[in-house]
Amino acid sequence: MGELVTQQVEAIAIGASAGGVEALSAVLPALRRECGVPTFVVIHLPRERPSLLAQLFASKCSLTVNEAVDKQPIEPGVIYFAPPDYHLLVDGDHVALSIDDLVHYSRPSIDVLFQSAADRYGAGLLALVLSGANQDGAAGLKYVAAAGGQTLVQRPDSAVASQMPEAALAAAPRSLVLDLKELAATLSTLNVEGRTKVRS
Repeated sequence: MGELVTQQVEAIAIGASAGGVEALSAVLPALRRECGVPTFVVIHLPRERPSLLAQLFASKCSLTVNEAVDKQPIEPGVIYFAPPDYHLLVDGDHVALSIDDLVHYSRPSIDVLFQSAADRYGAGLLALVLSGANQDGAAGLKYVAAAGGQTLVQRPDSAVASQMPEAALAAAPRSLVLDLKELAATLSTLNVEGRTKVRS
């Protein structure tokens, strides 16, 4: 189990799958403009259909929400959703989209996002695994922890699909484990009240 400390968060990366829209609806609106960091989100979606997530969450969040575009500059206070059938990566000060092979039968892959974000932000990254029905995100969360980043996991018994949080905890057992209400409360304080950060 992790603990809260006071230190700056530079970026947030979130991964979800089955039950993920419900989970994201609880946590993303909790991010405040004062947090001032980019947030990258991968949720597993049907690869053959357009995503409406950016439009859905734009009305729920105080931050700017968009579907990521290849080579788009990374800006503070913006939420970037991975588009269907593209991996989302952090490439320096830009986002990048890739059609590399599927990971855990998924493109976009949470592992791909987490690893690229950890390479860019290191200890400044906060990564969060939410509800999902496979193991995507587990290896990525372990990579984030090894890079000094901060790791959070939705409490498995509070998730619609517990497999993804369980796999993430097995890979990064020192992660902070919280239900959705607790996760939202934690995210609402990032870089705002005491510059809160999570240490796993």
